[in-house]
Amino acid sequence: MTPPLSARSGLPAQWPAVEAALDAARLRSDFEAICAFGGRFAGSDSERGATAWLRARLEADLGVAPGVIRLPHDGWRRVSQRLEILGPAGAGGEPGEPSRELACHALVWTVNAPEGGLEAEVLDLGRGTPQEIEARRDEVRGRIVLVRHEYMFWPGTVHRRVKYEAAKAAGAAGYLIANRIPGELLVTGSSGRGGAADIPAAGITFEGAAALAALSAPPDAAGLGARYPRVRLAIETASVPGVAECLVVDLPGREPPAGERREWVALSAHIDGHPLAESAMDNATGLAAVLAIARALRPVVAQLPRGLRVFLFNLEEWGVAGSATYLDGLAPAERDAIALNVNLDAIAGDPDLTALTSEFPRLEPWLGAIGAAAGTPLGFYEPLMKNSDHFHFARHGIPALRLVAGFGKQDSALRFVLTPGDTHDVVDQRDLANATRLAAAITLTGCAADRLDLR
Repeated sequence: MTPPLSARSGLPAQWPAVEAALDAARLRSDFEAICAFGGRFAGSDSERGATAWLRARLEADLGVAPGVIRLPHDGWRRVSQRLEILGPAGAGGEPGEPSRELACHALVWTVNAPEGGLEAEVLDLGRGTPQEIEARRDEVRGRIVLVRHEYMFWPGTVHRRVKYEAAKAAGAAGYLIANRIPGELLVTGSSGRGGAADIPAAGITFEGAAALAALSAPPDAAGLGARYPRVRLAIETASVPGVAECLVVDLPGREPPAGERREWVALSAHIDGHPLAESAMDNATGLAAVLAIARALRPVVAQLPRGLRVFLFNLEEWGVAGSATYLDGLAPAERDAIALNVNLDAIAGDPDLTALTSEFPRLEPWLGAIGAAAGTPLGFYEPLMKNSDHFHFARHGIPALRLVAGFGKQDSALRFVLTPGDTHDVVDQRDLANATRLAAAITLTGCAADRLDLR
């Protein structure tokens, strides 16, 4: 087992050189350049442009042409979406009352609405946990269920897809998820994907949900008098087969002794995002940090016991598909050669940093010692979360962590992730630089340890 860092004297001997090479100005310019491509939705010009830029940047910075993992996918894009309030009840509302349109955004992989749109009543279930949906199953059947989007970076969050599947199982005709914060901000994300009973699904604003709530009334004690607003939800999508590219660069460590295998620390971030904004926090922060760390370690890694394998994954926002495809395709011996995954995803937007340690108990004391030596406090959350590429490393038995900012802090800037508010200007560059510095210390220590037994 690797001894705790506190049992030694500070960080590895190479740390001063690595720390000095972390150029804050370059980190910021890379971050802003990535954001300038837009939301990087997979299959879009934005994503393809960013991927090409990252590929060129890696080759220029590291002197190695990245390997390209091409991922054919059946593709998906929005053609049109529209949500209209038809009235407080009944197909036409009150006599002479005109329809009212609400902003909406089709969720990724939603099915099309029926021709002419889905006309149905809306049942507002507030937070909309699976338990709340099941408790009102009789009301859910045949209606469009409205629930609230939750802050994703806290232990108690219920993911939108969990709510979607519960609504679908209870017989809902459609699914709406509303932003929990005001400001006319739509919310996005994924829904079902190819299930036999998939239903039309869209994100709406806080204000849109309030407009629907104003037309709703719960049943009385006798179960009578309920009022449900009636809407028309029209969604048209298209399947556009394409290819997404994941990028990988190997910076080998020193030659292992005869009979011993070569080992790697995998440093990862994901390229793709969503089109509502710039996908700045999620995940231009991680991409810029990976570039900075790889540049800083390049001059020293050849003398270390473990090499650095840099991954820029794609299709993360599509069910974490890129890393799943890569890792599932590796031979067991190749997977075993990866001693650690350091996954950087939404690492700025708040000063506080948390490591999601994926149920590898040896990670917490090891990381805690690094954070103390680097002078950066670090929180921990142990349960395995399926919310980024570290999940598939952990699923294959590889010690894996996700570094994330603002965990459990629902008022942090991370609340704007998956909304039009995820833009570069909400990121404090000091937070990004600090997170990058800590991630560099973790990555270097993993590469430099004589033995790294964190399983």
